[in-house]
Amino acid sequence: MPSPPVTSRIDRSRGRLRQLADAYPDGILGATSDGVVTMLNEQAARMLDVHVDDAVGAPLADVLRLQDNDSRSWLEVNQPFARFSIRRGVPEQSWLTPRGEEVLTTAKLLRDEASGEINGLAVSIRSGRGRARLDRDRSDLVATLAHELRSPLTGVKGFVQAMLNRWDKLSDDQKKLMLTTVHADSDRLSRLITELLDVARIDTGRLSLHQRPSDAHVLVGRVVESVRAGTARPIELDAAPDLPPVAADPDKFTQVVTNLVENAVRHGSGTVSVTLEPLGPDADHDGVRLVVEDEGGGIPEEMRRRVFTKFWTSGVRGGSGLGMYLVNGLTRAHGGSVTIGDADGGGARVVVDWPAAQAPG
Repeated sequence: MPSPPVTSRIDRSRGRLRQLADAYPDGILGATSDGVVTMLNEQAARMLDVHVDDAVGAPLADVLRLQDNDSRSWLEVNQPFARFSIRRGVPEQSWLTPRGEEVLTTAKLLRDEASGEINGLAVSIRSGRGRARLDRDRSDLVATLAHELRSPLTGVKGFVQAMLNRWDKLSDDQKKLMLTTVHADSDRLSRLITELLDVARIDTGRLSLHQRPSDAHVLVGRVVESVRAGTARPIELDAAPDLPPVAADPDKFTQVVTNLVENAVRHGSGTVSVTLEPLGPDADHDGVRLVVEDEGGGIPEEMRRRVFTKFWTSGVRGGSGLGMYLVNGLTRAHGGSVTIGDADGGGARVVVDWPAAQAPG
């Protein structure tokens, strides 16, 4: 059977290459060193407001019609085919399309040898909407953190200023109350900074844990007593006897429990119930189950995955949006798991399964 003509095979190869390029999510443009467009996918054609068939074979300057805020063209600024250029590419830059939309471009200069003549250019073009959304998210993050930091700082500054101005007129009880409030606000600041550092360490895989056998009942009891002292909401603790020691960094375990109990107090209503019990026989490992329930409106099922994302907040009571992200990240770092369900009273039910400490040897 005779083989198909060479031109037929080339056409089919070009067709497959075109299909692959069109399937790529970003815009792709290819050109020769003479400035002639050799390839353009549909995404790039839409952003450059041209038709693919008209663009292929056309001068690069007529197709890559991107301008900066000073009305300079991409080719004018970057001059990719400059005779003495030793660049390998053009880093990411922001440009405006003929329709005035922002796009981000990167380019690769094609050479036969590392320092040889340039024989081609490949340009990647993607929408700037993702970066704009990221900028908005960062702005929201900065605003949220500024608010969270300013609130305790305002209290510290106000009470310190009052004590400096009226020290001789204040009674010992008043001084003690002010110093206690300043101490609580400084603890809140310290906790927020610790949370930010832990988020960064979780994201970069540099979280350091100092695990040792720990008594979950003692650690949870301390958290419950601490939170009780700052709220009028009833908090009940029910711990089963003979709980196995857990393998935990005590500071991180305390951080997990504190976030869960404080979230229940802040976003729920009624009584907050904290339960400790050993994991059942169906579990994959020995350990302790921590359950925190409230009597609020609960968390809708479709939103439960979003709860564990960074800077996710719900309702009008605010917060840094880091609490549940840290709960999930710290628990998973210890080999545990976190799930969210419905409490019997209709509120939220957060279950943390924490592995037990292994016996020596």
